[in-house]
This record gives sequence, structure tokens and C-alpha cells, in this order.
Amino acid sequence: MPIERFPTPLPVPFSKAVRAGGFLFVSGVLPMDAQGRIIEGDIQAQTRAVLERVAQNLADCGARMAEVVRATIWLADLGDFAAFNQEYARHFTQGLPARSCVQAELYGGARVEIEVQAWVGG
Repeated sequence: MPIERFPTPLPVPFSKAVRAGGFLFVSGVLPMDAQGRIIEGDIQAQTRAVLERVAQNLADCGARMAEVVRATIWLADLGDFAAFNQEYARHFTQGLPARSCVQAELYGGARVEIEVQAWVGG
């Protein structure tokens, strides 16, 4: 089965997602607007923006949030963990994926970045 790459519309050197076998690997998503600027707001607002973009990236590749099997989360401040979790859980109504979460300094002052892998069959 060939590897399929989905380009990003942003001016950055990576694919929005890559399908390999039965998996779809979605690149990390920051809370950015269409011009690549970080969206202002608290952790819940930024998490909502990121997960809405993740859902759209999945849909663009023929997948859904329900197919996400793994997520990696980077938080700029682990003090945001509880508020992040409240918003995060709202976006996985059909079951939560396996997950890792670490603290890291993020691009442009973003508070959160999320990447996911989805099972799309094969």
C-alpha cells in the first residue's frame, strides 16, 4: 500500500497528515488562525481551536475523531492540565484515545499543541 501525503495550506515544511497502511498520522496542531497567527485565549479556548482543526484535518483525509487511537499533547504550563482535560474530553464523545501529555515551550506563546494518530483500516 503506498504512502499518501496530505499537504498543509500553511507556509510550513511538513504535511498536514500522512496515511501509511491503516493509520493516519496527523501533524501537531497549534491554535492558529488561517494566516498562521496564534489565537489569543485561555487554555480552553486554545484547546477548542486546536481540536476543531484536528477534526477538520481528519475530515479532509476521510477520517473522524472517533477513529483517533492515540494523541500526544504538549502544554506550555502543566498548571493548565485540569482545564485542558475538561475541554479535551468534550471532543471525544465516542471514547478517549490513548494519550501522552508533557510540558514544553511552544511556538509563538501557544498554550497547547496536539498531534493524533487514527486507525482508518487497511
